[in-house]
Amino acid sequence: MKEVTIKNSGSTFTPKDLADFLAVKIFAELKNKFASSYTILDPACGEGELLTSIAEKFQSQDTPINIDIKGFDTNIDYIVSAKSNLKEFKSYSVDIQNQDFLETNGACEEPLDLFSQRIESEYADIVIANPPYVRTQILGSEKAQQIAKRFNLKGRVDLYYPFLIAMTNVLKKGGLLGVITSNRYLFTKSGETIRKFLLENYELLEVIDLGDTKIFDAAVLPAIFIGRKKSHSKKLSEPCRFAKIYEELNGFGKLTIQSNSIFDVLNSQESGAYLVNEKKYNLNIGLLKHTSNKADIWQMTNNSENDWIEKIKSNTSFLIGKRFNVRIGVKSCADKVFIKESWDKETYRPEDALFKKLISQENIQRWCFSTENDLKILYPHYSENGKRLVIDLNDFPNAKAYFETHKEQLSGRKYLMEAGRNWYEMWVPQNPAFWVLPKLVFPDISVDARFYYDENGSIVNGNCYWIVAQTEQEKELLFLIQGIANSDLMSRYHDLCFNNKLYSGRRRYFSQYIEKYPIPNPKAESSMQIIEIVKQLNKLSALNKDVLDLETELNICIEKAFGF
Repeated sequence: MKEVTIKNSGSTFTPKDLADFLAVKIFAELKNKFASSYTILDPACGEGELLTSIAEKFQSQDTPINIDIKGFDTNIDYIVSAKSNLKEFKSYSVDIQNQDFLETNGACEEPLDLFSQRIESEYADIVIANPPYVRTQILGSEKAQQIAKRFNLKGRVDLYYPFLIAMTNVLKKGGLLGVITSNRYLFTKSGETIRKFLLENYELLEVIDLGDTKIFDAAVLPAIFIGRKKSHSKKLSEPCRFAKIYEELNGFGKLTIQSNSIFDVLNSQESGAYLVNEKKYNLNIGLLKHTSNKADIWQMTNNSENDWIEKIKSNTSFLIGKRFNVRIGVKSCADKVFIKESWDKETYRPEDALFKKLISQENIQRWCFSTENDLKILYPHYSENGKRLVIDLNDFPNAKAYFETHKEQLSGRKYLMEAGRNWYEMWVPQNPAFWVLPKLVFPDISVDARFYYDENGSIVNGNCYWIVAQTEQEKELLFLIQGIANSDLMSRYHDLCFNNKLYSGRRRYFSQYIEKYPIPNPKAESSMQIIEIVKQLNKLSALNKDVLDLETELNICIEKAFGF
């Protein structure tokens, strides 16, 4: 059931390198206090690299230890390879099964049916795994529903979550778990349930965020979790060691340390800048902290970074989410019908009154709006007496003819039809009355902060978020927020507190993070200066003037505003 493979980049790293790395981490937690026997499980064993690596560690010990190796996988070719790779461990009991681990006895709290033989569910001393990273929706509705029902899951989840539950069910109390998963659960809102589950069931021993090192040939960014199963869920987990490594794209202002491989860097005990095969990486080591709310994002910062963050918090007047709603842009679920750069080529061109300028990922800049991508959206909604309404197509014959040519596609949006909406509506149109108000707009994913102030009545696309000002006082606050959000200080704060970089240095600027941005006292002199500088930046950028000096001045003012 392997969904990802490990890249082999010459001498940099191999699949066995990663298997050995994880095995060494788990083995170290035994602290040379060995029992007489161990049952080791890999529930998605693939070709058996992880099982082979940890078996080798036990085999190297002078003291004889009875080892029972268990592995499961749904791919018969992997099973054949795994059995072959484990043949050398003749003194160990090896049981590799061509079976879905999630459907085995013990993986669930209850037997799958009345005829299932009840067995002791907690049988593994060590679980070492690289479970598949597959959204349950991709499995097909019937399979996804079966898994959701069996493990009491709701909404969209990755397959590694039911695997975590199942592995925990079969792991003995005090047993060790070492697992490679997507790193999304560390810092996303959707990962709340997983963080809570891990904190309730495990004493956290170490978390390693492998970031954008591209060890895996997959779209996900991986992380390693190592924990010891608790005897009871009320026991609080102490802060544990963490390490995170990300490629540095902006160069270094400090000395780089030459290293042979990513794994050599990860084995280092020193935070710093490392050079591996002409690529630069930042390694950060410290203590992982979590609040009493087990669903909160885990903070991975060292002592000096903690002091820096606390300095900002002590000079914070409010968080954005306490004063403003951070909204997603409009969503049509049929963008090719509603959004175009040019509408003049259409056989039926809708009436001009229905077109609005669109702010999107493609044309939003930090202080201004790019006209190179002049996107226009066909927006069939309006506001009357504070109520959102949709146009009557009979009042707009050109639009009616245009929509009719796409009726099959638009009517295929079943979720919209089932909600009793018109077939030509947008799925998420937002409040039409807000578009004419001043607003701050920013992309959902971007390398750099791009918080743009708009008062031209433009509509915001679904790949961006926006904050609207409904009073003159809130309008002034938008300028303050724009300056803070576009600053170097806030980029660093974002990285440290939310730790959510993707490949190539791209950050997620989702509402769950922006709502937690700290803002200094708006009435302070430094805040007044920030507002005036931001107004100049917006004006000059719109005229294509150089603003580098002003940005430098802004960053200095923001440092002062937060007490530095």
